[in-house]
This record gives sequence, structure tokens and C-alpha cells, in this order.
Amino acid sequence: MRRSKLIVFLILCIWFVISFVTNILGPIMPAIIENYQLSLTMAAFLPFSFFLAYGIMSAPAGAMIEKLGEKASMLIAFGLNLSGAFLFALFPVYTVALMSLFVIGIGMAMLQVIINPLMREAGGEENFAFYSVMGQLVFGAASFVSPHVYTYLMANLDGYQGGGNLLIETLSVLIPAELPWSSLYWLFSLVFVITIIVISMVKLPKVELKDDEKAGAVKTYIELIKDKKVILFFLGIMAYVGTEQGLANWMSKFLDTYHGINPEGEGAVAIAWFWGLMSLGCLLGLLLLKLIDSKLVLKIFTTASVVSVLVALFGSAQLSLIAFPLSGFFISVMFSIIFSLALNSVKNHHGAFSGILCSGIFGGALVPLIIGALGDFFGLKLAMLFLVVTLGYIMSIAFWAKPLVNNKTLTVRELLISVKNKTRK
Repeated sequence: MRRSKLIVFLILCIWFVISFVTNILGPIMPAIIENYQLSLTMAAFLPFSFFLAYGIMSAPAGAMIEKLGEKASMLIAFGLNLSGAFLFALFPVYTVALMSLFVIGIGMAMLQVIINPLMREAGGEENFAFYSVMGQLVFGAASFVSPHVYTYLMANLDGYQGGGNLLIETLSVLIPAELPWSSLYWLFSLVFVITIIVISMVKLPKVELKDDEKAGAVKTYIELIKDKKVILFFLGIMAYVGTEQGLANWMSKFLDTYHGINPEGEGAVAIAWFWGLMSLGCLLGLLLLKLIDSKLVLKIFTTASVVSVLVALFGSAQLSLIAFPLSGFFISVMFSIIFSLALNSVKNHHGAFSGILCSGIFGGALVPLIIGALGDFFGLKLAMLFLVVTLGYIMSIAFWAKPLVNNKTLTVRELLISVKNKTRK
């Protein structure tokens, strides 16, 4: 097909929307706990509902998309997102929140399965690596922006007495006065409506899935699950996503509980920088993987992550405000390294294996729940030490992984020559 910059731009916008909505739970968690008078365990069921949907839908979504096509599947996915967000906007109570987050999670899981092959087709396979990095940067940018949007809405809607702009005035009419943060879900609903309209008007290319993008037969999954390496790498993805979400979801509550830091101000900003630094870390990781073996990179960054988490938990308020966001920088390379080590450790069935690995996103449901449950018994500070366990497992991968193919490395001189030659082209 002809390459389409318009479709590439649309996909980048979709990445922005996915991140903007997905990573808002962390900033609003303290407000949810306070407004609904929740225990830490009950609060943790909110991210659990969302990421449970990811774990359930990641593999089936691939088969559904192959049958229905990209456009129909994308419209269904955004339709689910809209239903979930609008349901909670109308009925902002805890039980509805659990259901709506599960529905939104199903839609987001479908979208993530769709857009990578679509990006490869629209942007060209030769440009896929570049656009993938662009997608990561956009994803990080959205996660950086969303806590600031939350701060803005809370500053203007909390105790609103009138005199705001059109957006604030409209939202103040729609939301309960005591739940100003619920305005985010009216905003998400509007974003989803606009996205559905745009997608319905755009002609998407027909994607021919590569072997490593296709869902496998049931017997293929059974064969893979019997392989010990598959289970170990699946647990690695669970450990990574659990670490990421454990930090993102409990960071602001920790800062509020132990240092009295306003979750609507500095707490939200800390989460924004967590995601922002994660994007910068991805860029550094790409460079390091050109120069150093991936297992060594994993060892270095995991060690730095453990140190950063410990400083965040046991340091002063100022150190915590620095160390928590910095942990995002250090964990940034882990997902891609674990995923590539996993795929490079088996000869066949990469598509089915990818589906199994993506189901490991369920770790984003499980680890925050474990931290919440432990927090109710031992306090959040000790509970968050569980992240050292997940990081320890990730570290172990760097020692026992035996990929069939190692990442190709260059000397600094060879890398500079390669960049220079590409620039000339």
C-alpha cells in the first residue's frame, strides 16, 4: 500500500489517548481513597479491574482483529472505552468505577494489539523502529500531561463558586461538587467521541500480519506453556508491569501519607515526571543497547532501580520527590529488554508467544493489589518494599536468560559512523 503520514499521525494520537487515560489512576488515587473512605486493599481493586482486562483480552484480541479487521475492531475498542468512561461520569460511585475500568481496560488491550501492525503498514517496515520510538515518546508525553490536567481541574473545580471559563463552568454542572476529580471522565468521554468520529471518517489500510504478529492455535499456546522458559519470561513481564504500576499508583499516596505532600500538586507533578523520565530513559536505553549487551544493561538499570526505590521509601521528603520519578527513568528499558530476550529464546511461534507475554500485563493488576493488602496490615512504606522482590526477579532474568541470538552491539566509533551515514542518506 502507499505509505500514509496521516495514518501515522492518527496512530500517534491514539497512543496519546491510550496513555492519557490509562495512567491517570495514580494521581487520583489519594482523592478516591478519601472520597470513598476506602482501605488500601479496596483502592487497589481499581487498577486491578483495569489490568485484569488487559490480562484477559490481550491474546483473544489478536484473533478477533484478524477476523473483523482493523477499523471495525478499533471502533469497537473505542466504543468500549466511551461506554466505560461515560458510565462512570454518570454514576461516580465505587462499584461503577470497578466495572467501568474493566470495560475501558478491554478496549485499551484491543487497541494496543491493533496499532503496532497498523503503524508498520502505514509508516513502512523500514521506518517502523523510528515510529515505534516516536510512539513511546508520545505515550510518555501524554502520561506527563495528564497529571497536570488533573491538577488544573482540581484547582478550578474544588469548591467552585463560579466565574470560570466555559470548560470549568460546564464540568461544574455535570459533576458532584464533592468529587471534582470525576470531571476527568467527562473529559475522557469527549475525547473518545472525537476519536470515534475521526476514525470512522478515515480509510485505514488492510494489514497483512507477519508471523510474529499472528495469534496461534490453541495447541500452539499449550505447547508454549509447557516450556519452562515461556513461564519464566511471562513472570518477568508480570514483574515489570507490576513494578511500574505499583510505583505509579501508590507514589502519590505514599508522599501524602509520610511527607504530607499535596497529591493534587507536588504529588501529581512527581507522577508526571515519573512518566516523563521513563520516556527519556527509553531513548538512553536504545543508545545503550547499541553499545552494550542487553543483559548487562538490564543488570545496571535494575540495580539503579532498587537503589532509587529504597531512597524514595526511606529518604526525606525532598529525596522521595526526586527518587520516585527517577525510578521511572531506571525501569524504562526493562519491558523491551525482557520482551526481546523472551522472543529471542524460542525458535518458533513468536506470535503466540507475544500474546502470552502481553497477558503478563496482568502484573499491573496483581502487584498494586498485593501492595494495598500488605499496606493495610504493615503500612504503605513496608508494603512498597514488595517492589524490591519484583525488581529482584527482573534482575535474575539477566543471569538465567540464554537467548539464541544476542542483540548486535557496536563500538562508539562504529555507531557514530553509522549515524553519520544515515544522516547523509
